[in-house]
Amino acid sequence: MENIAELSVAVEPLSPDITIMDVGDMFLERTYDRFLSLPVVRDGQPVGTISRYNVQKILMGRYGRELQGAKSVERFMNAAPLMVAVDRPVEEASRHITRNIAFPITEDFIITDGGDYHGVGFVINLLRGLEDRLVVKNQSLEQSFTKLKASQSQLVQSEKMASLGQMVAGVAHEINTPLGYVQNNLEMAHAAYDQLARLNEEYEQLMTMLQSPEVEEIAMQMQFAEVEEMRADFANAFSRDEMQGLFSDTLYGLRQISEIVSNLKNFSRLDQAVVSNIDLNQCVESTLVIANNLIKNKVEVIRDFGVLPKVSCAPSQINQVLLNLVSNAVHAIEGRGRIMISTVSDGQYVHIIVKDNGKGIAAEHLSKIFDPFFTTKPVGEGTGLGLSITFKIIRDHQGYIRVKSRVGKGTAFCVSLPIVGQF
Repeated sequence: MENIAELSVAVEPLSPDITIMDVGDMFLERTYDRFLSLPVVRDGQPVGTISRYNVQKILMGRYGRELQGAKSVERFMNAAPLMVAVDRPVEEASRHITRNIAFPITEDFIITDGGDYHGVGFVINLLRGLEDRLVVKNQSLEQSFTKLKASQSQLVQSEKMASLGQMVAGVAHEINTPLGYVQNNLEMAHAAYDQLARLNEEYEQLMTMLQSPEVEEIAMQMQFAEVEEMRADFANAFSRDEMQGLFSDTLYGLRQISEIVSNLKNFSRLDQAVVSNIDLNQCVESTLVIANNLIKNKVEVIRDFGVLPKVSCAPSQINQVLLNLVSNAVHAIEGRGRIMISTVSDGQYVHIIVKDNGKGIAAEHLSKIFDPFFTTKPVGEGTGLGLSITFKIIRDHQGYIRVKSRVGKGTAFCVSLPIVGQF
């Protein structure tokens, strides 16, 4: 329904000279039983309306039929009826009608075409039409909201993977360090194994010679000397303590790699809706492992962890929040600096404070930092989505985030998550 023409009902209008009694009879006819009022037209121009309510009031009054029944409708009609142009949009027409219609509603409205009478519009039909349009709009809004939620989830995951992508080189380096000495240790163990295998072969040959009565004594002595020399060389090259240390270092390196991979998996997992009860101190440590290459040689991290109750949350999302705050803190520091991460519980919330001694945030920017796409970084160096997504994740967890900053002194972000929440 685009315009009011679709609500127009073709009704034969009344002449101003028709009597009140005749109009009353018309309202009693089945043809007009659903009309609140009938149009009164002279020479094609609407001059008024007469309502069922007014006709009944006149005729039902004492001696109404005798005194008023023969009089013309023009004497009792509404000479200022509510009129709407036929080409008027429905929304515009409905605003005009609701602003000007009298309550209780006792009249319909006249639809005109260039000032001439065109038809009658039922108020009830207008309301139903608006209701139908509202239903369609609500359905459209629901579909748009569903798509928006899907887009938001995709945007959160894209930003997470973008953040993770920035850490990939650093994580690769963190893995390469233990992997390097694991490889070196295995090469040494392989060399020891080869030497030990050759020594074992010489021992077997010696045992064969000892069991043979035909072996000459000189050959036996030479084999003994060969075995003893190889044994002494192996003992000098690979003492028992050294081999024990070799294997201990190898296992330690493998555990380091396993920890990095585990933290990387926890951070990047796609099952964002997975909720579990976790210790947020572990989330902080996991984040610091992922960000270690970004932090080391530039920032000193000071931990001040309190004893925390477990919080029901999506760990991968909280990891994303923490990585974003830590990364921002590192980028805010010029040269070497310090980041302090504190955790504390007040019985209702667990608070995580990430504080740096970097360049700070200008006062005029503080109110905008959580706005989508707002960034003070040069073009190509930031999307402006990190803190916006951080804000959304914390809000979805029924928590809140605050920030304090002084230019030249540093910035502190405080993330507060409810211990018992509705997430």
